[in-house]
Amino acid sequence: MEIVRNRGAFRASAGEERGVTERPGSSPPAVPSAVVRLAAGAVPAEALAVLAVLAVLAGPVGEAVARAAGYAGRALSENTRRAYASDWRAFCGWCEAGGVVALPAAPVVIAGHLASLAATLGRSGLRRRLAAIAHHHRQAGHLWETRQPAISATMRGILATHGKPARPAAALTSAEVKRLLASCGTDVAGLRDRALLLVGFAGALRRSELVGIDREHLRFTSEGMTVLIPRSKRDQEGEGASIGVPRGLNPLSCPVRAVEAWLKRSRIEWGPVFRRVSAGGSLEDRLTPQGVWRILRRRAEMANLVVDERERLSPHGLQAGFITEAYLKGALDEQVMHHTRQKSIATTQGYRRRAKITLDSPARLLDL
Repeated sequence: MEIVRNRGAFRASAGEERGVTERPGSSPPAVPSAVVRLAAGAVPAEALAVLAVLAVLAGPVGEAVARAAGYAGRALSENTRRAYASDWRAFCGWCEAGGVVALPAAPVVIAGHLASLAATLGRSGLRRRLAAIAHHHRQAGHLWETRQPAISATMRGILATHGKPARPAAALTSAEVKRLLASCGTDVAGLRDRALLLVGFAGALRRSELVGIDREHLRFTSEGMTVLIPRSKRDQEGEGASIGVPRGLNPLSCPVRAVEAWLKRSRIEWGPVFRRVSAGGSLEDRLTPQGVWRILRRRAEMANLVVDERERLSPHGLQAGFITEAYLKGALDEQVMHHTRQKSIATTQGYRRRAKITLDSPARLLDL
């Protein structure tokens, strides 16, 4: 890409990862493309000033700035980056087909794109598409007004016309989890799935956290097991957190015994705890988040477990089920928030209201 400031023209060459000092009669210095993207986060005028300075950076300083750009590029989780990239490709393809500019895109063009998706995408899908478009505009240094009138009015109108109630993940409490466990045999895949479901439920773990567990993250005691979560969706800075999973009263549904049995059978002493299993029962590489979803769906089919049509079967249901059951058994907000590592009390209270919608209803006071 070419960026020119008065006579100080320079080229940002893709793939270059270091600054180069300009010499008399030499070509303009090459600035790492990642550095350009980092500087582009400022408003255009400031970005040009920053890039003018970066053009003369060389040696350790230039390399350090390039590394800083790399870190900035990892501010979003891998799943979010992948989702945004997919949404951005779809938007660019739509713009190209219509003969309009995608970057920067006029607000009315973005509004039109949302309108074209009104009948196919739900509330969350539309909001993610808009977030992806906003992200790429900011990355390119273009000003973005979150509540631009044409866009916000179109979004409100779409939701008013086509909006449907959100389908939350069905809460999989201990009753549903035990039904799933009944479909797990004593073969390699069965032992893995039993441990996976129980740890996901008792630990209130997201599927990305589940598949990220390594043997080194587990510590066993007579009371139970501690699980180190190095990084999660709500912990992009990598501060890490440790959660405790106590031994259950029933050996058949004890998450700690299930993990111990799986580790003993698989002979895993280091690396990923939950791995893919071949048709012949051999261990392969680390299980993916999508793999957790496939396991849950397969076990639910085997157990004839069907959720309400207003809800959806999802691995997130393990965490939702934990929170639901914990609240019904009298857990406090701070206990639930600490265990689930949720940052917002509003999120936690939303689960509580859902869990106690019948139990706390004033209709229970009526003489019926």
